Amino acid sequence: MKKLFLMLAVASLSMSAMAQEDPTEKYSVSTNSFWSNWFIQANVNWNSFYVGGHDNYLSSPFGKFPLGTDKDALAGTYSNHPTSLGFSVAVGKWFTPGLGLRTKANGLWIGKAFDGDMQKYVALTEQVMFNLHNLLGGYDESRIWNAIPYVGAGAYLHLGGDRSGSHGALFTAGLLNTFKLSQKVSLNLELAYLNYDKNFIEGAPVFGLRPGHRDHQLALEVGVTYNLGKGTWNKTPDVDAIKALSQGQIDALNAQLTDAQTENARLKDMLANQQKEVAQATAVATKTVTKVVAAPVSVFFNINKAKVASKKDLQNVSDLAKVAKENNSKIVVTGYADSKTGSANYNQKLSEKRANAVADELVKMGIDRNNIEIVAAGGVKTLSPISYNRRATVEIK
Repeated sequence: MKKLFLMLAVASLSMSAMAQEDPTEKYSVSTNSFWSNWFIQANVNWNSFYVGGHDNYLSSPFGKFPLGTDKDALAGTYSNHPTSLGFSVAVGKWFTPGLGLRTKANGLWIGKAFDGDMQKYVALTEQVMFNLHNLLGGYDESRIWNAIPYVGAGAYLHLGGDRSGSHGALFTAGLLNTFKLSQKVSLNLELAYLNYDKNFIEGAPVFGLRPGHRDHQLALEVGVTYNLGKGTWNKTPDVDAIKALSQGQIDALNAQLTDAQTENARLKDMLANQQKEVAQATAVATKTVTKVVAAPVSVFFNINKAKVASKKDLQNVSDLAKVAKENNSKIVVTGYADSKTGSANYNQKLSEKRANAVADELVKMGIDRNNIEIVAAGGVKTLSPISYNRRATVEIK
């Protein structure tokens, strides 16, 4: 039976390695917040015990007596129920599409088990899970079947029978298969193996067993998984795409700045030659600058960072700073954060840090700090995708 179990495990792992061919795009993902990708599970299970220390080492998981024993001699003494139904509940979280942790509690009531008494026990284990489909085939939100092997350790406690109150350690391994029914609900089919310390079933000399050997349990479980909150993963922000999207606006602003500089030079010559038109020329110059700053310059940041992502963004800021110095204008720097990540209070502080980071760059460009106004807009969702809101804007007031 041990060989059979190993064959089933190897076959399941081989099947899981053959990720389904799916025409849907598979893509890299970004780390979600701590409160995303949690789940709870509830299962019923069928259990069979292997009793360690027998001459044949394991008892049969399907018969009523250990292998090679005299059934008549043991009648009424050994369990009439070597297999039994139980239940389990679990709560866990996926930290990446391929790696997660699960805390699982198993409960089992065994009628007249091993020594004729009703046995009740619970086991609590912590397990590390590996989603093979996501690890080998890439994350795919539309995938139906996921094969998830796991390993873990924990402890058990007897609640009834002559071993009530006894406890010890155990190790576990298994294969969890989930079948997606909806965005929130999946069907579970799980094969689990549990290995108990030598105190789980003590003595029992009437079976010809030798104390001090570890005992084993094989469980087949069926149940459901329910995803709490956000159960999917976002695509990794594409910085190149962000640049491409805003390049048209940047080019247009550069053209406006060039026109403004040319016009300002013309106006200065006019003022030198025609003092009578000073008031009119000043009004024209002011109007020109106002038109230039109608489209603010954007500076982008990476998630949860207040350091400018690309120094290329500062080139456009430098051009704008030059115009502001020539006209002795004030500059407004507005910081933003995306509203999907972090709390409102955290985003407010982060947007202020981003605005101050750009203000520091303006000071290096020769702008008086007193001529810079800082505005923290907090978390917003004005641009799509949401990652485009991780920015600061610079404009002449």
